Amino acid sequence: MASLKELKGRIASVKSTQKITKAKQMVAAAKLRKAQAAAEAARPYAQRLEGVVASLASKVTVSESSPKILAGTGKDDVQLLVVANGDKGLAGAFNANIVKAAVQKARELIAAGKTVQFYLVGRKGRAVINRTFPGKIIGQFDTTEVRTPGFTEAQAIAKEISDLFFAGKFDVATLFFSTFKSALAQIPTEQQLIPVLVPANAGPSNTAVEYEPDEETILADLLPRNISIQLFKALLENQASEQGASMSAMDNATRNAGELINKLTIQYNRSRQAAITTELIEIIAGAEAL
Repeated sequence: MASLKELKGRIASVKSTQKITKAKQMVAAAKLRKAQAAAEAARPYAQRLEGVVASLASKVTVSESSPKILAGTGKDDVQLLVVANGDKGLAGAFNANIVKAAVQKARELIAAGKTVQFYLVGRKGRAVINRTFPGKIIGQFDTTEVRTPGFTEAQAIAKEISDLFFAGKFDVATLFFSTFKSALAQIPTEQQLIPVLVPANAGPSNTAVEYEPDEETILADLLPRNISIQLFKALLENQASEQGASMSAMDNATRNAGELINKLTIQYNRSRQAAITTELIEIIAGAEAL
């Protein structure tokens, strides 16, 4: 059984940890409001742009003159999985869930005879992917020096991925990130970036629209912009999801610390009472012996 001094030290240690987790919970809650507002504000623009690109793509006959990002390479043998993670821990299963979804997709593709490669955004998840698929990481974007990844970083990531595509390093690129629903719910999301995925219901509408210049020229300008916007949306969703997961995890840690403090306090009081009782019995026994 632990001594009174050891129990007292453990109680003090857990109380210090509880103060830290409570502070981190409050910081995450404050950051969550701003991150959630930014993510929700970006969604309509990203969805609308994606819809416009899909609508234009459905009106174009894919040929050799079509933008390569639209036409693709004509095959899907080499798959690039773009995994967007955070750089910090203490965020529950936020990073692990994104990596798990990407790893599961990679195994499915490999089972189907495809070659899988990875492009990583953020530091977390790098060790797991490198250990599970050694030598398959062909690019990574470091965000450790960036306080809040934004559109500048999204553009840089989009350029690196596009350069890899034009260099013939892959045929299809799929993005993995976490969609923010609430502080208690963050959903790992999979989205194809390259080539543009045209939905089956994106056919010509009844509205007469005349494009100036032609559709292919507009697409050549919009397609790279769309990749940047979709990556920017993913970064914003990740930021909100990370803060929500962190707030939830730190709240649970604070509650667990409180329960542990109560248990240790009860154990300390019982041990202290037992020590006092033992001393009293020894004094009484000594007095009677006299």
